[in-house]
Amino acid sequence: MTKFSDLKLDPKVLQAVAEAGYETPTPIQAGAIPPALEGRDVLGIAQTGTGKTASFTLPMITLLGRGRARARMPRSLVLAPTRELAAQVAENFDVYSKHTKLTKALLIGGVSFGEQDKLIDRGVDVLIATPGRLLDHFERGKLLLTGVQIMVVDEADRMLDMGFIPDIERIFSLTPFTRQTLFYSATMAPEIERITNAFLHNPARIEVARQATTSETIEQRLIEIVPTRKDQSAKQKRELLRAVIEAEGAACTNAIIFCNRKTEVDILAKSLKAHGLNAAPIHGDLEQSQRTKTLDGFRDGSLRFLVASDVAARGLDIPAVSHVFNFDVPSHAEDYVHRIGRTGRAGRKGVAVTLATPADKKYLDAIEHLVKTELPRVDAPEGFTLSEAAQRPPRKDDDKVKPRGRDRDRGRDDRRSRPVKPHGEEAPLEPVKPAAAAPAAPAPTPVEDAPKQDRPARRDDRGEDRRDDRGEDRKSERKPERRRDEDRRDRGGRDAPVVGMGDHVPDFLLRGFSPDTDTADS
Repeated sequence: MTKFSDLKLDPKVLQAVAEAGYETPTPIQAGAIPPALEGRDVLGIAQTGTGKTASFTLPMITLLGRGRARARMPRSLVLAPTRELAAQVAENFDVYSKHTKLTKALLIGGVSFGEQDKLIDRGVDVLIATPGRLLDHFERGKLLLTGVQIMVVDEADRMLDMGFIPDIERIFSLTPFTRQTLFYSATMAPEIERITNAFLHNPARIEVARQATTSETIEQRLIEIVPTRKDQSAKQKRELLRAVIEAEGAACTNAIIFCNRKTEVDILAKSLKAHGLNAAPIHGDLEQSQRTKTLDGFRDGSLRFLVASDVAARGLDIPAVSHVFNFDVPSHAEDYVHRIGRTGRAGRKGVAVTLATPADKKYLDAIEHLVKTELPRVDAPEGFTLSEAAQRPPRKDDDKVKPRGRDRDRGRDDRRSRPVKPHGEEAPLEPVKPAAAAPAAPAPTPVEDAPKQDRPARRDDRGEDRRDDRGEDRKSERKPERRRDEDRRDRGGRDAPVVGMGDHVPDFLLRGFSPDTDTADS
């Protein structure tokens, strides 16, 4: 049996590995480390949880033992698809390089550029980054990739799913042609195959397991539910999930619950907490500090249920996960393999439960075609029944269309003017009778000449008396102005030219009328 001491690693690296408690390498480690130490390109294909991270960090530390880093020119580069996976690689590097003087920098989103720039300016031996943040630093002129000797691409198939392949190709073009490339993926899609043919030179292909296979230590189950109402499907699945968790009892020490959408992650986490279960969400829209805190709580056991999107499906090394629940069937068959791979790690037993509805049939067919086996169907927990709240409509149906804006106000005014019967029914409007002729009243005093206290009161919409002194004053101010304008026109005479229209005024507008016409009209 091969041991780490047989792999020609640096003695300082072997000491760190022994202190970490490892003696025997995994198949991917035993197959990838020797050609990597020889300087060859490596194409590693292995399912998740097989120790791929150590298979490239250990030879990197050994090869970088000689040499010195220069400012803004890292000597090696590790690309990871997610922040969590990049941070995990950085932790592994710290563990295995603690007896060396190698330096590292972690470039991920959610952290200020200033702190990362300081690390790069000092010079680092190992640069661990996500593609987007790496290119951000490069475009700002803070980073040069011409000194990269070793380049690692981890979880390449996840890079493909997240749309990072164009960024990966650009980063490859920025590194030297003579670099050594270590390329790792759990599956080999045609696009991944194209990239390896273009950027890897005669690689040593290490395939330790059939592509897209599930671990034999994982017990898989599929529970199918037919929702009684389409608009209550998610609520009924949440009730079924809680019933399954309760049926597992103490065997379910902790679990990762996967959803397809970030909004569903938040809703499910709140629902579980409302029913007394210790749960917290994690997805790409959360702050990095919150994501790190949630993962740390799940690792140390203070958090029992981690409700996650596929950001937690790849590469996270949490060895003691007892259960994985697929609240939603993944739309990509490869994601199913990675999701359930979070349990049953390092030889432990694990359980993976998937909840499905009839609408998920095409996704289930794709998964079973990929893993070359049929998922075992099981019944819902004994005694499980849907609550009344999950079977009735989520809200009362309102068939009447409520008027909006002015139409709504107009309808309200009509209802006010219409008499109401005792039972709330509207009575028809009575015909308006003509009012009797009122006796002639003396001519009222003009408003302008009357004192304020004698002015007629106005009635507002509520029928209350009010005096608009301001409005009356404005009217009295406007009338003298009109009189002054008329006097001014009379003084100028009818033959006075029109002023204010400019040089383009037509001639007929400037002509006056004849005296005969004026006399006849008068």
